[in-house]
Order: sequence, then structure tokens, then C-alpha cells
Amino acid sequence: MDRPTSELGSAVEKSGGCVIGTYREPLGAHSVVLAILPIDAVDPTPFQRDLSEAHHKKLAGVIEKTGRFLDPIIAVTAPDRGFWTPNGRHRLAAMKRLGAKSITALVLPDRELAWQILALNTEKAHNLKERSLEVIRIYRGLVEENPTHLESQFAFYLEEPALITLGVCYEREPRFAGGSYHPILRRLEEFSDEPVKAAVRVHERHAGMVLQLDEKVSGVVKELKEHGLVSPYLRAFVVARINPLRWIKGEPPPLENVLKTMRERAAKFNVGKVRQQDLAGAAGSPDEE
Repeated sequence: MDRPTSELGSAVEKSGGCVIGTYREPLGAHSVVLAILPIDAVDPTPFQRDLSEAHHKKLAGVIEKTGRFLDPIIAVTAPDRGFWTPNGRHRLAAMKRLGAKSITALVLPDRELAWQILALNTEKAHNLKERSLEVIRIYRGLVEENPTHLESQFAFYLEEPALITLGVCYEREPRFAGGSYHPILRRLEEFSDEPVKAAVRVHERHAGMVLQLDEKVSGVVKELKEHGLVSPYLRAFVVARINPLRWIKGEPPPLENVLKTMRERAAKFNVGKVRQQDLAGAAGSPDEE
């Protein structure tokens, strides 16, 4: 048994768990510990999607009906004590709901695998809001765990830099209509070669500018509605009208310049010149208000 595996076995036993066996997985021949862990020693990683009440209740019903738990969670050692599971949040909650005292787990020695598994889960997120919130939670975990590492080193885990900024927006304003701004951020934001503890402040600044812009856009949308204009794409229509990027074919200006220009154009937007037929070709994400 190699040293990392031996240390994992000790961590399992220290938590009150039991090592069932060890093996090398068939793809990369990496060591894996199969263990029974006390259920109270396992927590979901703090930077993943929120628990779905409906899903974990349904899962508990299925497990109860079969009378068996046959799908081990993946676990890594937590920074302080116990274990984190990056992919077993709903199974963990379902077993707790059923009164289980322990849970079967595949325990891995490399905590960085938690980020990789969460990155795969991000791809399964159902909408932009879920993806963005999951990415910003991963990011804040990275800032806490690896503050001096470069943001660009984590590109695999984070999918695209725009999701970090949008995640901050959704943290601050849950009803934010991110779909209207996603194409702009996706085109202009790049992963930074700055440490994540510094890069996160840039994303937070960008998010603040986007939310300020959205406040102006919301005012225009309200005026359009007051003028009797009806469309589920009013916000997308306004954003498209004030977006300077559609006329730029070469190198685009920096994001902050674009957001400033859009905010100024929103402030000057003449709703009196918009007719209902102008909205016929509007597309993009429907308003989320």
C-alpha cells in the first residue's frame, strides 16, 4: 500500500469509519480506498449547486424501495476534518433522510479531484444561472484553498471567465437577467494570469458594472412597457440596441469601456422611437422579471 493510500486509510479509521479494501482504478491505475464512512463525517463541498428538495426526496424513496445503497459517493479529505463529497450531495441527503448512520464511499487521495468532478457537474447544470453560481462557488473555494495560483491554471474547472462574473451578479441579485449580457462577457473576458485572490476582485468589479448597466436597462424596459410595447424579449432588444460590439469587426475595446458606453446609451435611449414592429425580430434570452 503506497503512502497516500495508507494515510487515507488512517483518516477513514480516525473518523470512525472502516476500510473495506483498496484497488487501482483501471484507467490510470490510481489508488482508491473503498470505505464505510460515518454519515456525519461527510459534507458536500461548499461550492456546488444547492440541494434540490424534490430530487433528494425522490432518491430517498427509490433507495428505500430497493432496501439497498449500491451507488457509492466519491469523497476526498476535507481541509480541517472529515470528508467532502463533490458528487454525492443528493445521495448523502437521501441517506440522512432515511436515518442511515454510515455511507459507502470511494475515497480518493487528491483533493484537487473535487474541482475536476465539480467542473464536469457544471456542464450538467440546467441553465445559465445554475452554471454561473456553481462556477463562482468553485472559484471562491479556489481563492480559499489556492489564493496564489494563477486564474489561468484553473480554466478547465471554470469553463469560461464570463461565468465567474455572472456568478457574482447572481450572488448579488438572484433575479438578474444574465442571458442578455452573457454574449458580451463571453466575447470580451479572458482568463487572467493573475493570482485568483487578485483576479476575483476584477470579476467583482465587472459584475458591479454589469448590474449598474442592468439597472439602466430595466428603467428603459419599464418605459417601453408604459408605452404599450409588449414582448418577452424587451430587455434583449434594449441590450442589442445599445451594444457597440455589433458594429465592431476588428479588435474590440476592453469590457469596462464597452459597459460604460452601453450605460451612457441606455441613459439616452429614446423609447418614443420604438414601434411594436421593431420588436418582431428581437431574439435572445426572454426577460426574467
